[in-house]
Amino acid sequence: MLLDAFWSEALWLPPNVTWSDVAPGPGPGKAVLYTDHRHLWLTVPMALILLVLRFVLNKYIFAPFGKALGIKHDDRSIKVRPNNKLEAAYKANSASKQICALAKQLDMSERQVQLWWRRRRQQDKPSALVKFRESCWRATFYLYNLVFGWMVLWNKEWLWDVDYCYIGYPHQGVTNDIWWYYMVALGFYLSQTLLLYGDVRRKDFWQQVVHHAATLLMISISWVCNFHRIGSLVMLSHDGSETLLEATKATKYAGYHRASDYMFAAFTALWIVTRIGIYSYFILGSVTFRAAAYIPPFPMFQVLVFLGWVLLALNVYWTWLILQVAYRAIKHGQVDGDIRSSSSEVSDSSATNAPNRDRQIVI
Repeated sequence: MLLDAFWSEALWLPPNVTWSDVAPGPGPGKAVLYTDHRHLWLTVPMALILLVLRFVLNKYIFAPFGKALGIKHDDRSIKVRPNNKLEAAYKANSASKQICALAKQLDMSERQVQLWWRRRRQQDKPSALVKFRESCWRATFYLYNLVFGWMVLWNKEWLWDVDYCYIGYPHQGVTNDIWWYYMVALGFYLSQTLLLYGDVRRKDFWQQVVHHAATLLMISISWVCNFHRIGSLVMLSHDGSETLLEATKATKYAGYHRASDYMFAAFTALWIVTRIGIYSYFILGSVTFRAAAYIPPFPMFQVLVFLGWVLLALNVYWTWLILQVAYRAIKHGQVDGDIRSSSSEVSDSSATNAPNRDRQIVI
């Protein structure tokens, strides 16, 4: 009963359209291949394949490359002396609230407890090489997806006129290239979601959680609703800036600060043009206002519109953080902020460049 209610035609499809009208396979009277919601399960093995590929590239390509560039695997030279009570408080994230009590219990000064706390936190920070590998992997995938997306969409009419995302809907066929574009991208976002707690954790962690959840839902729902045309535009509009973002990070971790500054400037411009300009005006604006001229409203379409606005809200939030980094870069003559995060932790690379320690901040 609940399953029938979940797959209600009134929920997923426009009025007067039934599941039989958009059943997977050729459409009535013409060669239209509709999307098949069962194919979404294929993204699970796709995610596992990408995780294996990531492991192989990290171990045999990115790590050796980073070491060749002089990036240290573990540049945290200060180790704390084991202390069970302080360790327990640290893991409970309560040491900062119990400094006075801990100092009395352990016959230590408050300064000593604070110093132990800072050094213990420093030990848990990932090395520059770990962050370099993560950025290299993401940059590699986003570059692939960007190039493949342009190849797939270049000859598609809806790339040049967004109205074609709605004209003839829902009787819009899905081609093999769009199928692969969707499945690989969804598999990647699923793999990234699975690794959220394992990768380097930044201060915008929960914003990343919301972003990943919204992205997975948007791609999945648009696939089930056969609304893949607008979904492909959303993915394409985001991949370019992500590629430059991760390349900028990797370059900075490698110590090429001047190059990373130039790349950051290019990234900032591309981010604003694609995520604030193209995405908000041409894509989200079109879905919110223009689509009504072609598609009668139905619940899942409204959910897609809502998720689109969630992504825009996150883009605006991150744009504000990026502009803050840009301002500090102009003020100090060097990128000194955590791009797309509010972190202000000292970069691992700054340990090798003491005169600039106050300006080297983790990306």
